[in-house]
Amino acid sequence: MVMLQLFHAAGYSIAAAHCNFQLRGAESEGDEEFVKERCTHLKVPFYNKRFDTNNYAWENSLSIQLAARELRYTWFEELLTKEKFDALATAHHLNDSLETVLINLCRGTGIEGLAGIPLEHGFIIRPMLFASREEIEAYARAEKITWREDGSNLTDDYQRNFIRHQIIPKLKEINPSLEHTFFSTLEKVRGGAELMKEGHNQLEKSFVRKVDGKTVIKKEAFQLFHYPAPVLWEMIKHFGFNIEQSEEIIQSIHSQPGKKFLTPTYQLIIDRESLIISLRQQLWEQTEIRADQKHAMLGPWNLYLKEGEVILTSNKSEAVLDLERLHFPLRWRKWKPGDTFYPLGMEHHKKISDFLIDQKISMTDKEVVTVLESNGEIAWVAGHRVDNRFKITAQTKRAMSFQITLSAT
Repeated sequence: MVMLQLFHAAGYSIAAAHCNFQLRGAESEGDEEFVKERCTHLKVPFYNKRFDTNNYAWENSLSIQLAARELRYTWFEELLTKEKFDALATAHHLNDSLETVLINLCRGTGIEGLAGIPLEHGFIIRPMLFASREEIEAYARAEKITWREDGSNLTDDYQRNFIRHQIIPKLKEINPSLEHTFFSTLEKVRGGAELMKEGHNQLEKSFVRKVDGKTVIKKEAFQLFHYPAPVLWEMIKHFGFNIEQSEEIIQSIHSQPGKKFLTPTYQLIIDRESLIISLRQQLWEQTEIRADQKHAMLGPWNLYLKEGEVILTSNKSEAVLDLERLHFPLRWRKWKPGDTFYPLGMEHHKKISDFLIDQKISMTDKEVVTVLESNGEIAWVAGHRVDNRFKITAQTKRAMSFQITLSAT
């Protein structure tokens, strides 16, 4: 209510959005009517929405708190778009930020978790973070601004309430100026976070590169630090890796290449000199290719077919094969252990696994290698080498070209 009054007094074009989660019976109804009356008095547009919070929480296996948060922010975003508002202002204050830091400390956190609630996040702004709850209440009394207390704030049923009622009063016995000391500490932490971000950027410039949709991190980067696991975590947490995985990666970093670590959407493979992060490849169904087909897809790959001139090509992504040697339908699939072929120029077969090692193909790239198979024989290790039995010769009369490309992501 203080924030509403301040925005109104400052002459901003504003509206109020009120959520009724229908969890506290008459108290919820009273809150809604109270806000509506105040907006009518100030001539501020009032938006209201009622939610069936209990059912939503049950249907989506969420706690009541998470369900209410999800419901309100989804509605807020819809409202901003529909009514063309510039921002959503929430009245989080300094004590909210202090409580958040203490919760993060109890759960385990990095430097970002010690920086409190951010002043801005996407379309959300929090203009009241400079003030403590005590200061806001004092201002409200002085300006005769009325407000209502949420009854659930008075219990210790929730972690935040327990910290608010039990922990912070004890801390204030040690430091009566706790909020103001905390405000000063926040500024220092945020400054440290900015400096760390700049250092992170410099580290990435020196040791990280993007190659064909993969993130490649040189192992030597971690020789610079006494605590390499948290450094690695800061570099890979946005892929979904946690600190425990980061510690295990560092412990395994100089072991036999090939060890793999997974998140729901990404994988990290320890290679010879680097850590390679890429999207996880789902199981791909093999696909059959007819003689009249011009295009096929498999996983992230596209394959283009064209009957044409009998010419040789040095482009590894393209193969020109003797059409009369091919038996349709062809099979296009991922390679598997035990596959063999006759690499171009060789009269003896070779395991594809050995061929890929000889070609120094990384562990990550091996995962997306495919083969084109004709009547049970591998005609092309796609993107790498033609089979000697299907090559163009002086006797070739008809040829078929195959070109493989990676789908745009």
